[in-house]
Amino acid sequence: MSAATKRQNPNEFLKTIVGKPVVVKLTNGTDYRGILSCLDGFMNIALEQTEEYQNGQLKNKYGDAFIRGNNERRSYYDVET
Repeated sequence: MSAATKRQNPNEFLKTIVGKPVVVKLTNGTDYRGILSCLDGFMNIALEQTEEYQNGQLKNKYGDAFIRGNNERRSYYDVET
């Protein structure tokens, strides 16, 4: 398998994006954008410099935010470019 097609362990990938901008998309249509501070085995997420978006519209800005893993059953983590 070439380096370009090598699969990465999800835990290893998540470690590489700590400290980087991410978007967490919840099933209710709310997006949280911020710097990934940490996450745990229960998929609880801590973000810094967090912005809350609903239907693409900025609704709130938070310094720090904590998203419980059981509230985000279908979350996606996209590293912003």
